[in-house]
Amino acid sequence: MTKLVINPSKKQSKINKEIYGHFSEHLGRCIYEGIYVGEDSPIPNKNGMRTDVVEALKHIRIPVLRWPGGCFADEYHWKDGIGPKETRKKMINTHWGGVVEDNSFGTHEFFELCEQLGCEAYVNGNLGSGTVQEMSEWVEYITFEGVSPMADLRKKNGHEKPWKLDFFGVRELGRLDAPGRPILLGTTEEFLRCFGVQDLESLPVPDPVQIEDFKAEAEEEIQLKLDV
Repeated sequence: MTKLVINPSKKQSKINKEIYGHFSEHLGRCIYEGIYVGEDSPIPNKNGMRTDVVEALKHIRIPVLRWPGGCFADEYHWKDGIGPKETRKKMINTHWGGVVEDNSFGTHEFFELCEQLGCEAYVNGNLGSGTVQEMSEWVEYITFEGVSPMADLRKKNGHEKPWKLDFFGVRELGRLDAPGRPILLGTTEEFLRCFGVQDLESLPVPDPVQIEDFKAEAEEEIQLKLDV
């Protein structure tokens, strides 16, 4: 009979916490009623987020949360989900049931949720019906602190300071042949040009020590094994 012995004191590698990330999508009751009920709901909430659900999610310590999808990201236009809720454009969620999406849960609400959960934020760009300009303006709206059209629009909508955007999904290239089968993402040339960068080589160079740390972690994850 084969016997498996687990020795918790013998650590062979580190698994990045992001592998255990979660996603939130406008699918069924995942967002509306499930997470977001609005500030005026009789259901106990903080800034529209259900307190019971937030507490439950905090208990499992979500490391990173992805939004708005999934499939829904390919028909989501972020500018429809900012500004006064009564003026936000309604749309048909053609991916999930053909229901009316009133866009009351948008960019500001997503980052409010991440702040309540204490997790990293992962935003997916619209690669189905959106444009490169739309994605670059979204990143500007979220992250830029100076004077710019999108930063000014964010301030007009009540959020003076930018948010911290940890991940922005641009193009899925496949999955890594490693534990967890993590998604591989890439960046289009058009997206880089919107930021005045011609190619990946023109991007700022990260700290060499940090690069080596990332490489070592990746190699350890790929070579995970159990002592039997």
